[in-house]
Amino acid sequence: MTHRFTCRVYYEDTDLAGIVYYANYLKFIERARTEWVRSLGIDQAALKRDADIVFAVRRVEADYLLPAVFEDELRVETRPVSVTGARIVLAQDVLRGEARLFASTVTLVALTGAGKPARLPVALRGVIAGGEPAGG
Repeated sequence: MTHRFTCRVYYEDTDLAGIVYYANYLKFIERARTEWVRSLGIDQAALKRDADIVFAVRRVEADYLLPAVFEDELRVETRPVSVTGARIVLAQDVLRGEARLFASTVTLVALTGAGKPARLPVALRGVIAGGEPAGG
């Protein structure tokens, strides 16, 4: 299942050439991941409080394909590639209309609040892999 998140390019997102500064794509995909998790019915604050589990980015592979510019409306598409006991791999693309501007593969790991490796509860893995909201 693909989650879609839209955002607009603001002046602050651009560099001297008037295009989106490369690091800002990481902000766009981070916001989209947060909304994707929320759309699945996962409360990250409750997950930390109740299960002592947080998500951390372990790896990002990024391809910058075309530039985005001030005032562009962008769509970030997020879809799970694989989910294991402690790792989530996502594909995240940034598009303007049908043009793919940025493509990434993001690996998240589960950690305790103290930064130690943790296992995702089986039910949570199912929610993430299946794209169905928790409890639904």
